[in-house]
Amino acid sequence: MDIEVLGAPRVTENGVPITAPTPESRHVLAVLAASPDRVVPISVLADELTRHTPPEHSRAALHTAVRRLRERFAEALGAGSVRTPENVLAARPGGYLLDTGGGRCDVREFEREAGAGYRAMGRGDFTRAAPRLRRALDLWTGPALDGIDAGTWLRCRTAALDADRMAVLGQWVEAELALGHHRELLLELAGLRGAGGRHPDGAYLEALRRAEARVAALRAALPAPGVTLADAVRR
Repeated sequence: MDIEVLGAPRVTENGVPITAPTPESRHVLAVLAASPDRVVPISVLADELTRHTPPEHSRAALHTAVRRLRERFAEALGAGSVRTPENVLAARPGGYLLDTGGGRCDVREFEREAGAGYRAMGRGDFTRAAPRLRRALDLWTGPALDGIDAGTWLRCRTAALDADRMAVLGQWVEAELALGHHRELLLELAGLRGAGGRHPDGAYLEALRRAEARVAALRAALPAPGVTLADAVRR
């Protein structure tokens, strides 16, 4: 199973996109995809579904959503698969778990690239840090779980992911500045801003604008060719 949540959510099983048939099942799939291979409590899932159904009916809506999602997984798995809908979307004591079977998850890739970038920054190795941090940023196609009308739990999850994105952006800018890539950085920041998509994240775009303004100011303060920094300071 492959999972993408750094933008519009997308779940693929056996190469087949899982298209949730109802708003409730789409919401349940998004919540499970936001925490893959971990048990999400029934209480959390039911609370999230109050965005679509009255609270007194949310647990019944959850069971219906799970059944319909398993039907979609059954279609994707086919007859010869060793995986079954019941172990892909697995019931666990007190909750449900989306089993990726070791497949790709963009959040894990983001965390791996960002972690490598942070470790390189800590060593002062900006040459290694900059590309790893940029690869982490390139995994994003929009706000986390874009298009989902999140409830309390999912809002906290997406806010944490978005905060991690902002932190990586800041570290990447610092790494590129340390390498002296002022001009190139302005072009790359403009490219990231232009790739915001149809529903860009306003806070992220504002962070990009602030970074652009800072880089432009630093670039303007650089001494002219042939003029040393000491000469520029004396002027």
